[in-house]
Amino acid sequence: MAEILQIKCGTDNCYIVAERGNAILVDTGSAEGLEQVITECSKYKLKLIVLTHPHFDHAENAAAISERFDVPVAVNKADVEIFGNYDAQPLKSYGVVGKVVLGLSLKVLRNTKVRRPEKLIFVKEGDSLAEYGIDARILELPGHTIGSIGVDVEQKNLLVGDALDNWIKPAVGHLFCDYDTIKKTAQKIKLLGQRTLYYGHGKPTDNFLL
Repeated sequence: MAEILQIKCGTDNCYIVAERGNAILVDTGSAEGLEQVITECSKYKLKLIVLTHPHFDHAENAAAISERFDVPVAVNKADVEIFGNYDAQPLKSYGVVGKVVLGLSLKVLRNTKVRRPEKLIFVKEGDSLAEYGIDARILELPGHTIGSIGVDVEQKNLLVGDALDNWIKPAVGHLFCDYDTIKKTAQKIKLLGQRTLYYGHGKPTDNFLL
C-alpha cells in the first residue's frame, strides 16, 4: 500500500507517494521550499517527478530536484509552452476567492520564469507509473491549464493539482484557462467515486464532500 506524504510549502502543497522505499514526487513547490522538499525526498529512492502543471508554485523546483536526484520530470505535452511563459495560457477566475487569489498571484506568475527540466518526459491519460515502483496512473484533468493532470494512486487517492482546490471548502478550481472545461473535469473526478482528494492548495478531503 502506498504512503502519501504532504509537504506544505506556504500555501502550496506537493506530495511524495512512496511504496516499498520507492517514491515519486508530485509537484515541487516554489523556490523558497526547495531545501525542505529535497530533505523529504532524500528519505526515499526517488524515481520520478510528476508536474500537475508548470506554474511556478508547482514547478519552480522541478529542474533543480531532477538534477539533484537524476530523475525525469513528467508533464502533459500540452503544457510545455508554459515553462518560462505564463502568458501562453493566461488564467481567469470566478468568485470572490478566485479574484483575490488571482490578484495576489498574477504579478508573481508573470515574473517568475520556470526553468524547463532537461530530463523531461510526456505523459497522458491512463499512463501507468508502475515502472517507477508506484501503483498509480495518470489522469488528464484539463481546465486550470490545457494539459493539467492528476495522479490516481491505487484507485483510492487522487492528487488533483489545481483542478480542484480547498482554500475554504472543496470546490472547482477557482483559477482556470477554460471554465467549461474545468467544470467538466470536476464532474469527471466526482464520478470516480470513493477517493481521498489531495489538493495543490488546502487539506485533503473525501471525494463525496465535493
